Amino acid sequence: MASSSGNSSGSTQIQSPGSGEDLQVVVVVADQRKRKRMLSNRESARRSRMRKQKHLNDLMEQVAQLRKENNHVLTSVSVTTQHFLNVEAENSVLRAQMGELSQRLQSLNDILGYMNTNAGGFVETEDFYGTVSDGFMNNSWNSMYLNQPIVASAADMFQC
Repeated sequence: MASSSGNSSGSTQIQSPGSGEDLQVVVVVADQRKRKRMLSNRESARRSRMRKQKHLNDLMEQVAQLRKENNHVLTSVSVTTQHFLNVEAENSVLRAQMGELSQRLQSLNDILGYMNTNAGGFVETEDFYGTVSDGFMNNSWNSMYLNQPIVASAADMFQC
């Protein structure tokens, strides 16, 4: 940078075109413009750094918020998965019980069918007290249940 000699204290005198002092004035004006541009650039760079820092801070806050939401979602998924597994286990037990009860019902219906087809096959028996019975099928209390299959729905099986 060119330094001005003794005469550049604010007001410059222009004596003749093309003189050395004119050249100094041009240099001083150019130097002032350069300094002004440098200051403007520094201020612009400072604002840019501030915007960049604010953007970075906003992104960091967003990351923290998204991590928090992600943890909440993961916890919710974990709880839901555990609930699903519990329900599946309960359903498995209920299916097994339904299968067992269905088999028992089928066995009882088979017994009733066998008893209905062999109604005349019962003979008189004597019970523990010595009372003579003329067989299950000939008992008037039992005869009203003949040909009545046992029927149950899935809803009936699981009522408590």
